[in-house]
Amino acid sequence: MVLTALARFALRFPRAIASVALLLGVGATVLAIPAVTGLPAGGFDVPTSESIRAEQVLDERFDAGGMPLVFTVTAADGVDSPAARERGESIVAALRNSPYAKQILSYWTTPQQQLAEPLVGADRHTGLVIARIVGGDKYAPARARDLAKSLELDAKGVTVAVGGPAMAYSDVEQQSRWDLVRFEAIVTPITFLALVWIFGSAVAAFLPLAIALLATVGTTAVLWQIYQFTNVSVFATNIATAVCLALAVDYTLFILNRYREELSHGASTERALIIAMNTAGRTVTYSALTMALTLSAMAVFPQYLLRSLAYGGVTAVLLSLLGALVLAPALIVLLGSRIDAFDIRRLLRRRRPAPTARVESVEERSIWYRIATFASRRPLAVVGGSVIVLLLLGLPFLGVKLAYPDDRNLPTTTLSRQAGDILRSDFTQNYAGTAQAVLPAGVKSPADVTGYAMALSTVDGVLRVTGPNGIYERGKVISAATFDSALKGDSAYLTIATDRDPYSDAGKAQLSALKSVRAPAPTLFGGMTQRNIDNLHGFTDRIPLVLAIIVAITLILTFMMTGSILLPLKVLITNAVSLTAAGGVVVWIFQDGHLGGLGTVVYGHTGVIVPVLLLCIAYALSMDYAVFVLSRVQEEWSRSGRTRADNNRAVALGLARTGRIVTAAAVVMVIVFLGLSAGQVSFMRSLGVGLMVSVIVDAFFIRVLVVPGLMALLGRANWWAPEPMRRWYERHGLRETDNPAPVAAVRAEAGAIQD
Repeated sequence: MVLTALARFALRFPRAIASVALLLGVGATVLAIPAVTGLPAGGFDVPTSESIRAEQVLDERFDAGGMPLVFTVTAADGVDSPAARERGESIVAALRNSPYAKQILSYWTTPQQQLAEPLVGADRHTGLVIARIVGGDKYAPARARDLAKSLELDAKGVTVAVGGPAMAYSDVEQQSRWDLVRFEAIVTPITFLALVWIFGSAVAAFLPLAIALLATVGTTAVLWQIYQFTNVSVFATNIATAVCLALAVDYTLFILNRYREELSHGASTERALIIAMNTAGRTVTYSALTMALTLSAMAVFPQYLLRSLAYGGVTAVLLSLLGALVLAPALIVLLGSRIDAFDIRRLLRRRRPAPTARVESVEERSIWYRIATFASRRPLAVVGGSVIVLLLLGLPFLGVKLAYPDDRNLPTTTLSRQAGDILRSDFTQNYAGTAQAVLPAGVKSPADVTGYAMALSTVDGVLRVTGPNGIYERGKVISAATFDSALKGDSAYLTIATDRDPYSDAGKAQLSALKSVRAPAPTLFGGMTQRNIDNLHGFTDRIPLVLAIIVAITLILTFMMTGSILLPLKVLITNAVSLTAAGGVVVWIFQDGHLGGLGTVVYGHTGVIVPVLLLCIAYALSMDYAVFVLSRVQEEWSRSGRTRADNNRAVALGLARTGRIVTAAAVVMVIVFLGLSAGQVSFMRSLGVGLMVSVIVDAFFIRVLVVPGLMALLGRANWWAPEPMRRWYERHGLRETDNPAPVAAVRAEAGAIQD
């Protein structure tokens, strides 16, 4: 068997394995260094969407594409003061000297009063400089930051903030990198302390962290290499780091725990390692396969952000598994008895009271055994009560409102957030909502475009429309043409200024009204409102396919592990309940504003990627726990007389034998996701909270109460399958051992050797 061969390989060549791992780790670190500053923060857009096609036409046909960049220039003496004018004109000059800045517009340099006045705040202390930065979300953010750095922003009583999507993306990149540093600084020492308490030994606690570190640098290096061929988002490194830390610790924890368990039964080091690899190692392999396949479902989305997370997530899972199956056994062999060095719990063990006279197994004394027994005796009450509580937690998710993230996802200390707040509070025009009506071909005459522009300007909430032949308000021309529109051959584009929030229902209704205006040629709409709608569809349109993939993975792999057709359905139902509760908590806090939004700005929406990531990552983690628990339950069931009472006892014993270690793994994951939620990018914070809630619900409600109760209700039916499927399972099923007898035989042999 492969796992036995890996165990024997580790027993024979532990130093070589450790040395190769160290060399690979050093090499991966060198390859990963460029990823720290080189990955962009984009990836939310659907490449074939209407808004992106409009952007491409603007760029290719009119040289008018690019990401908006906005400078807010605030002066105590007002926008007409010499200091404000000097600062505004110097910014315009710097933009004109840049090959990447297009369509530069400012209060101080725009001759048309009708266009200049909207660039002044209500109190006339703030004026705007607006430009577009070419390069898309891959290059424009870095170019925007370089431009901002080249300017003296604050001087002579004038304060300048830099915002717009170009700068917001740049700030998200920078903040994500700082959040990753903060995450590692917070989580690593706390996880180490938790592992010291779990294992009792500082040496044993170091082993999972070492594997997590190697998996993390390896995953980052792989992501950087992938980036050489396709787009990869910086968020993939944050998520992959969290997954590596959680799973490398998780997998190593289970193998090391089973190894120690076998040692306590009298097995030699060699036998204990072989048994651990063929039991816990097999379960870990199966769990990793399930999780990798579940995370790979994100690759079906058109946005490269989610594809990046699929690349990073799958790589993180596989490298964590590789470390647990290859490096962990080698380190166990190298450390030998020293793995228990610095055991802080020896003193506690000395103080424990002597056992009572009652003959009772260690498992039967376990709190997990007793809770499972309680749930098995009152299954309807326990399952019904637990599900009601969890569904109540999930109720707020029914009101979820998804939106494209903007600068409000950033802390108030960032420049783009400060600029965004000024724009929202001091200006009538909502610059984030500015739209473009693009006519790629088919325009027959300038008069047709003029009529179209006049009609668009009458739509409710539209402040003005800039067309090739003039600027229009409420159906009337108010000024001559500007560069904010163009007519070129049979193509044209118009710019639509609005007072509507692009994320609001009013903004969406306005866009529908604009589209209902009869156009002289086929029209594409660009701008944040259309982009938000496109990106929402990009996520929601693929959700059914993702759900189908996840359901298929769950049904097939859980059947291959258990040989049952009912247990896979149970796993689906319990995972769905867990996800519902996590999603409800996220909406309740971050969208509805309870608990102060945990320090974030609440603007009535949930980041569109958060539910998708919860679906894929939290579901995969739920499968992780389901696999670990069911594998031990099945091991006990296969040894039993297979009666209804044996089913309940197998569940209780399986829970008792995994309870401590699964709880320990859950605690580590909670620490990891708590660290993720300490980040300053709010949609990442909400994701961290959602994942943390999912782990808590799954580990302490679903596994402890709902699973024993449901399995008690089903009884022997838990393990039923039609005869053809049963025969197939007997030949091809994935089990910890083909027969429990070999484990018992190994233990007996180990006992004889020890004697």
